[in-house]
Amino acid sequence: MNPVIDAHQHFWDFANSDRFDYGWLAEPQHAPIRRSYLPEDLRPRIDEVGVQRTIFVQTQHNLGENEWALRLAEQHDFLAGVVGWVDLASEECEQQLSRFRDHPYFVGVRHITQDEPDDDFILRDDVLCGLKVLERHQVPFDLLFYVRHLKHAATVAGRLPDLPLVIDHLAKPGIKDQRTDNWREAFQAAAACPNVFCKLSGMITQADWHTWQPADLAPYVTAAVELFGPDRLMFGSDWPVCELAGSYRQVIEALGEVLGGLSDSERAKIFGGTAQRFYNLPPAITG
Repeated sequence: MNPVIDAHQHFWDFANSDRFDYGWLAEPQHAPIRRSYLPEDLRPRIDEVGVQRTIFVQTQHNLGENEWALRLAEQHDFLAGVVGWVDLASEECEQQLSRFRDHPYFVGVRHITQDEPDDDFILRDDVLCGLKVLERHQVPFDLLFYVRHLKHAATVAGRLPDLPLVIDHLAKPGIKDQRTDNWREAFQAAAACPNVFCKLSGMITQADWHTWQPADLAPYVTAAVELFGPDRLMFGSDWPVCELAGSYRQVIEALGEVLGGLSDSERAKIFGGTAQRFYNLPPAITG
C-alpha cells in the first residue's frame, strides 16, 4: 500500500529569527501560531491520523532555509522532501539551483508570488527565464496564487509545457463567501493544461475560521476532482497555518468526508500517489 503523504506543510523556528524573516507572523490575526513549529511538533499529529510522510514547503526567500530544511529531512524519517526557493529573477538562478538539485530531499521550488506587488510578476521575462531553468532540470514549481493571479497558470503552463506545476491551496478561492464566479473559469483553464496539478490544501483558512464545516469545502473540492481528476490532485494540510481555523485531524477528516464518493484507488492517489509521482520523492527509509 502506498504511504499517506501530506504534500504541503511548514516549519518555522523563532530561535532562527535573526536569520529568517517571520515578520508576517507579527500580524494580530496570526498570534495563535506565533511560535516555533518543528518536526517534533508535527510527528504526533501525523501519527494520530496515519500520515506516514510529509513535504516541507518554503516560507522564506532565503537559500539558508533550504539548507536548514534539508538538514531536518536528513534527521527525521517522515520528511519525504523539501520544496525550497531559488531566485528565479536572478542571473544566478541556475547556479543557486545546482547547489540543491542533486540533494535527494530537494524536490521542488516555490516563490511567494501572492505577495509580489506586481500581479504579473510570474510573467516577467526574467522570472520566465528562471522557470525555464527549472523546466530544463525537471524541478517542479509550486504556484502560490490568489484568485487574481490564477489566470496566469494556463499562460505559464503553455509557455513551459515540460515544467511540472502545482497550484497551492486551489489559488485561495473565497470559501468564506462561497464564491466561485471569479475563480472557476481560470481554474478550469489551468486544469486543461496537462502539466498543471493542484493541492487540496489551505481551504479551512479561506473559510470562516470559527464556523466552517466540511460542506463549505465541497463545491471547491468537487470542482477540482471534476477538472483535474485524482491523478493530478494531492492532499496538503498547510500545517501549522491550518491551526488558525482547525486541527490537523480536522483538516484531513474534512477532506476525507468531502471525498467520500471516490473509490479507494482514487483516494489513494490524492492522499499520496500523486504527490509521490509529481515530486518524484525518494523512497522511504525503513528498518
